[in-house]
Amino acid sequence: MCGHCGCGAKAGATVINLQTGHEASLGGGETGEHLHDHFHVHADGVAHAHSHDHDPAHVHSHAGHGHDHHHHDHHDHGHHGRRHSHDHAHEHGHTNHDEAAGLVLDLEARILAKNDVLAARNRAWFAGREILALNLASSPGAGKTTLLERTIGDLHHEVNLFVIEGDQVTANDGERIRRAGAPAVQVNTGTGCHLEADMIARALSELRPPPESIVMIENVGNLVCPAMFDLGEHARVVILSVTEGEDKPIKYPHMFRSADLMILNKLDLLPHVDFDVDRAVAYARDVNPAIEVLQVSARNGAGFEEWYGWIRRQSKLLKDTVFPS
Repeated sequence: MCGHCGCGAKAGATVINLQTGHEASLGGGETGEHLHDHFHVHADGVAHAHSHDHDPAHVHSHAGHGHDHHHHDHHDHGHHGRRHSHDHAHEHGHTNHDEAAGLVLDLEARILAKNDVLAARNRAWFAGREILALNLASSPGAGKTTLLERTIGDLHHEVNLFVIEGDQVTANDGERIRRAGAPAVQVNTGTGCHLEADMIARALSELRPPPESIVMIENVGNLVCPAMFDLGEHARVVILSVTEGEDKPIKYPHMFRSADLMILNKLDLLPHVDFDVDRAVAYARDVNPAIEVLQVSARNGAGFEEWYGWIRRQSKLLKDTVFPS
């Protein structure tokens, strides 16, 4: 999994509040402020996490063995919920290939299980405040930030929009969002290639969105690792630009299978590129028959009323789920 490329260490990961300039380390905490997460998995597969931080995103769900794991049934978060059985062979004190592979899979399962516990807390925190959280994922350059800028400009009179920006380094995109008119927190992942649930919790403690607002999470540009990590979002949106290949959904099926909505962006460039819209949509529905599809141009605003209609429906669905009539 992505732990092989250095993601797991959170080396150099920081959260920057772009309103106040406050910067906090996610790698080892900061002076006077530490997050303490004690996590273990029992032999029967039950995961326990005990946190001692006091940020506003700290939510406990208790059921069964002490923690209630909430998952979107329509999300495929990689290996979430899978049970692994490993046969370990020991010969003369050496670790053989099968044993090493088993240890890697066990580590992967533990990392994802811990993330699921924290994502469940985030989801409960959002639901309790009727906050719609959307996780936006794409390849680099697909137009996530431009889409958010236009969305903020068009909807700021209708709803309170807050943004969590994810990148490896720089606050460039976060500053763009702030200039567009929305409070933003920049999460820089350092060597990491995706956002994780604990990063969202820390960002929320800085962002402090009020009840009934919308939190847009712009994930790190990557169609692989973000598919595996639940952030506690209500829905996941994958953005595909027409400047990419129409075969992206079948080349990166886990991301498109885990998404609720695919946005085909940069329609204004269609006359200048070789991109088959019908084929891209067909590929997406091959891997995820339930996926919704919208076609937009963040540059000229084409299709954005449909995008806003989708957001309004998700807000209503969230409220109906939290407080059914």
